[in-house]
Amino acid sequence: MQELLVVTTGGTIDKVYFDDKSDYQVGEPQIARILEELGVAFRFTVIPLLRKDSLYITDADRELLRATIAAQPMRHVLVTHGTDTMVETAKVLAGIPGKTIVLTGALNPARFRGSDAEFNIGTAVGAVQSLPPGVYIAMNGRVWDPHKVRKNIAANRFEPLA
Repeated sequence: MQELLVVTTGGTIDKVYFDDKSDYQVGEPQIARILEELGVAFRFTVIPLLRKDSLYITDADRELLRATIAAQPMRHVLVTHGTDTMVETAKVLAGIPGKTIVLTGALNPARFRGSDAEFNIGTAVGAVQSLPPGVYIAMNGRVWDPHKVRKNIAANRFEPLA
């Protein structure tokens, strides 16, 4: 991998909570800080495209994401995304030729102690380097085909389609 392209769209991974009433906003992307703290041995470029909860990502946002990724020369792409509509976005990104694209996020904000953000990012970085071109989701310690996975909202995890 020469260089990793990271495109951020917001989601829980970047949320900042302000009070005990769970008031939040999507803050600055956390992934560059996380990758730097982990001392990764590759170059990366971060494009902070959106700052939205994934429930508010529109079809136009998804097309903007697709066009942004397609226009970049990097073959390895990591997308941080909210978990609620990650599967829908992954399906829109399918078919971009010559790129390995892995979407990941967090069920708890990266700023929280015990967040799954670093683990999911690590899984995604490993996946993006080792998988053939295509689109994948890295969550809960597994790499998923977007057509064979769903988010179980009640259990707050990703699982295979029944």
